[in-house]
Amino acid sequence: MVVGAADGGLSGHNRAPMTPWQAVARLGEAQILLPALAAVCLWLAWRGGAARLAAWALALTAAATAVTTVTKVAFIGYEVGYAPWDYTGVAGHSMFAAAVWPLLVGVALPRAAARWRVAALGTAYAFAAVVSVSRIVTGAHSPSEVLLGFALGAAASGLALQLAPGPRKPLPAVLLAGLALWMLAAPAGAPPSRTHGWVTALSLKVSGRPQPYTRELMLAQWRAQQRAQAP
Repeated sequence: MVVGAADGGLSGHNRAPMTPWQAVARLGEAQILLPALAAVCLWLAWRGGAARLAAWALALTAAATAVTTVTKVAFIGYEVGYAPWDYTGVAGHSMFAAAVWPLLVGVALPRAAARWRVAALGTAYAFAAVVSVSRIVTGAHSPSEVLLGFALGAAASGLALQLAPGPRKPLPAVLLAGLALWMLAAPAGAPPSRTHGWVTALSLKVSGRPQPYTRELMLAQWRAQQRAQAP
């Protein structure tokens, strides 16, 4: 799946050590979250008795991914942005974090008391918000892009959890352990995300544009217009 013109990871295999905020940001990468979601959905459909939830989770996450990709292509290839908000497209990390983390938590606690389930889901959305903030702190996205990404992802996970019943039994311990190990090891060991390059190549191909439109160019054009209109 392709997302995010500004959602690329750290460039180069011999990159410098990650800062804490960069490490948090990695927990919103598609290459880390989508395998976890796929594993959980496979168990839901095969053993968990919740094939409908798996279908909704995958369909809504795919739809959110498509929307995110379209906004990026629209900006890079067709200059569809909004300079006053510093907006260049939906933030992919924010979207994936809000779409996947609450689903994982909701599936992991199918029999918890209502108050504990609400608290756990609230914590999952709060963590997704922290991942979103990391994209602002590291300079990858503006607040408007992060807010839209979080809202889109939260809508996808919230709808999935509302539209279908949860599993009839809890996740097996081996799957929980595997997910925990994956989330701990993947951010440190996974190669840099290549989504930025992929979406840029896609944007140029479909638009026929020779060079990508960039945030810097959009803001420079907007500032020039502001100066020209000043009395």
